[in-house]
Amino acid sequence: MIHTVHLFAELDEHLIALLRSLTPEEWEKPTVARLWKVRDVAAHLLDGNIRVISMYRDAHFTAPDREINSYDDLVAYLNHLNAEWVQASKRMSPALLTDFLESTGKQYSEIMTRQDLEADAIFSVSWAGETVSKNWFRIAREYTEKWHHQQQIRDAVGKPGIMTPRLFRPLIETFLRGLPHTYRHTQAPEGTAVRIGIVLDQAFEWFLVKTVNGWVIDETCEKAPEASLTLDADTAWKLFTKAIKPDEALAKAHLTGDKELAGITLNLIAVMA
Repeated sequence: MIHTVHLFAELDEHLIALLRSLTPEEWEKPTVARLWKVRDVAAHLLDGNIRVISMYRDAHFTAPDREINSYDDLVAYLNHLNAEWVQASKRMSPALLTDFLESTGKQYSEIMTRQDLEADAIFSVSWAGETVSKNWFRIAREYTEKWHHQQQIRDAVGKPGIMTPRLFRPLIETFLRGLPHTYRHTQAPEGTAVRIGIVLDQAFEWFLVKTVNGWVIDETCEKAPEASLTLDADTAWKLFTKAIKPDEALAKAHLTGDKELAGITLNLIAVMA
């Protein structure tokens, strides 16, 4: 289990302080989210708060306006919802948008603290290949959303603050839960292991191991891995959220052993995109 509930309020405090520090020019800066400026990313974060409060507090769900028959259909639908909201949010001033983020963020964090972590979540973590997810994983996924969108803003305006071991490790550990799904078609003898190292102030590492039931991710490995890939933290979060492409990350990665096997890690996408 990856514990993230206790971090939501802290992450939001960083966000509100950041947004209140921005100049009008910084609100209009482009981000690695391509078509979205800083204000658009902030609006998307507000949309996330509103959806969670509406669903969890009020049991209010919006039915899709189209048939959802595949993962691609779901992504297309979510992209439409996101674009629609961001466009409408341009009517809000940055100050009002920040006020709404502050008030809804507190309600959001409170809702997270009341969840049964072992219960089935109302939505699965689709990018990890799950059809049913436990609440702790769904909540961790929500944490990655809040973290990486805030980091997109920080990256755009050059203001660090959340790239710390305490806040970053849960993010990357959640992302890497998608690796077994990424490797699902990769054939290898049972016991084959791939080491994944992510370097921030210190090196975090995990091991992807082939078992009789498929690939599993763990913090330990009983034998020397057949392959290893190391990425710096900045490259890792951008890669796994599609801010940069695998070939861009490959140029910054350190691979040893079976490089083809290790390189499959670069195809991990830990967002709905």
